[in-house]
Amino acid sequence: MGRRPTVNLNLPPGMRAKKGARGQVWYYLDKGKQSNGKREWVPLGNSFPDALRAYAEQVETVRGPAVTVPELLTRWSTATAVGRKAGTLDDIRYALPALMRFFGDPPAPLDQVEPVHIRQFLDWRIAEAKRAKQEANVKRVEDGKKPLPIQPNDGAVRANREAAWLSAAWNWGRDQGLTKAQNPTLGVRRHKEAGRKIYIEDDELATILKHADAPLQEAIELAYLIGQRPGDLRDLRETDIRDGHLVMEQNKTDAKLRIAIVGSLAALIERIKARKAGIQGVRSLSLIVNEKGEALGKAALRYRFDKARELAANAAPNKATGARLRAIQFRDLRAKAASDVDALDQAQKLLGHTKRDMTEHYVRKKRGEKVSPVR
Repeated sequence: MGRRPTVNLNLPPGMRAKKGARGQVWYYLDKGKQSNGKREWVPLGNSFPDALRAYAEQVETVRGPAVTVPELLTRWSTATAVGRKAGTLDDIRYALPALMRFFGDPPAPLDQVEPVHIRQFLDWRIAEAKRAKQEANVKRVEDGKKPLPIQPNDGAVRANREAAWLSAAWNWGRDQGLTKAQNPTLGVRRHKEAGRKIYIEDDELATILKHADAPLQEAIELAYLIGQRPGDLRDLRETDIRDGHLVMEQNKTDAKLRIAIVGSLAALIERIKARKAGIQGVRSLSLIVNEKGEALGKAALRYRFDKARELAANAAPNKATGARLRAIQFRDLRAKAASDVDALDQAQKLLGHTKRDMTEHYVRKKRGEKVSPVR
């Protein structure tokens, strides 16, 4: 028997990851030595979600009762990959390594996992998050950068999400007849999540825009004007402009929207088209592109925003203003857009919420309830 893997713990049995010359990771299915003596590697692509779906279509995952937690997680993540959205698969991929480390050393038998072990995992996950940040801070100090603040609840959100995925895997296993053991996550209190309560003030947004490059300025303005999630923003194409509207379908909720291209949005889209027209060579159809006309990806967008935000914070008149600027994230633009819309029903439609109270909670949580004084 081969040794237990210590890397790529999120990969199911037989799936291999290889890094190419340019740093791109490619995934394969290792089918082992064939009758001709050669080892067969089936290419699955360079997108993990797509590779996992392709793997699931080729490998039978349900083979009788599961014995350990790692085995259950592997079967569940593989068997349920087909039909899942890329964002969901990515979140599962981030969750599996921590679960595999805690319940896989040594592999925990399903019939011996109790609620107390879930409690221990939730607490261990916070300790691991703090340890990882401490190690990162050592590297930051060596590089001449400021250390990141260590908060009491660091890792709490990820711990809760990972416990939720374990619960989903357990329920799936019971449904498939892989285990008769009761779901150990039931009744276990999760970590308290404070949630984000930041509202970007107009002057703060103007300061960040001042230090942003042209592609980032366009991305920020578009995110604010249409109030969509970063992933939906990056997916927008010129072909989505139809009959004077920006036509889109939200990835998370499948909500379909037609946003009228008028006013500031119309001016912004014309500005985007004008900049793209001046780029030499082949250009992407994406609305948000870099200086070469290539689609601005998730990592690139975050890097540019972090850089502009840091420059704005360094230029702040005092530490308090700088700290507020550093706390702002790109996704907070969606909350600002909703809060700045006068009519709540309009904000609900723009955000794609199915219920009005969801929008009310979303807006009030960020900016606060508007009230009048006694006199």
